[in-house]
Amino acid sequence: MTPSSSKSTSPRLNVDETRERLSKLGLDRAAELLESRLVAAANADEPPHRLLDALLREELESREERRIRTSLRLSGLPTGMTIDGFDFAFQPGIERAKIETLATCTWIREQETVLLQGPPGVGKTHLAAAMGVRAIEAGFSVAFYRFEELVAALRRDAESAPAQLRRRKYVNTSLLIIDEMGFEPMDRLAASLIFRLVSYRYGRGSVLITTNKGVQEWPDLFAGDEVLATAVLDRLLHRAHVINIKGRSYRLRELEEAMTPPR
Repeated sequence: MTPSSSKSTSPRLNVDETRERLSKLGLDRAAELLESRLVAAANADEPPHRLLDALLREELESREERRIRTSLRLSGLPTGMTIDGFDFAFQPGIERAKIETLATCTWIREQETVLLQGPPGVGKTHLAAAMGVRAIEAGFSVAFYRFEELVAALRRDAESAPAQLRRRKYVNTSLLIIDEMGFEPMDRLAASLIFRLVSYRYGRGSVLITTNKGVQEWPDLFAGDEVLATAVLDRLLHRAHVINIKGRSYRLRELEEAMTPPR
């Protein structure tokens, strides 16, 4: 009697069921790419673990892209301002190496302060926003406020209890960016609210401030209260990186170029 031969077969993969399971697990990108990756893996005779690794890598990259997009939208950062887009040649007084070092975000991990000082138009807001973008890419939460917008928010919450304030994004984000501080002096209430905010964040989160005022002028900015200004500066400058920008205005350069007749 001739023994019957047996043929071993691998179980077939039901692509639709597998895609559905991936979707139920929230692996939407992996589900989307499953069929095309299966075909590519079969054609290349790749082992199963490489297929799995490729799908997981695509899923992680997709989630990271979504996280960055969402964080940028929620942060309030102005768009289109990056370190690569900053014209360091126009502002040779700014050391790119120093900015790139700050962009590693070590100072945010250490809950330190960055103070960008200089006249209007020299690129303070651009650098601040660019560092906010780098912070988000590194996984930190960021909130960007024009100074007058921040003061308005603080006034609305002036009577709020500490437990409520801790839920506000100007308190609980890893990095708070305050832009254009110094154009108008504060009244007593605003000065006190800024002091309260700095005190809450001291040792808990980083602050980046752009200002057209040197620190010696801050008493006038804080409603003429030298004691209050000193108390704020004491907390901000305890562990701080101060960058003084002295140069031409980008906006004036653009105006000069627009007014220059063609040759």
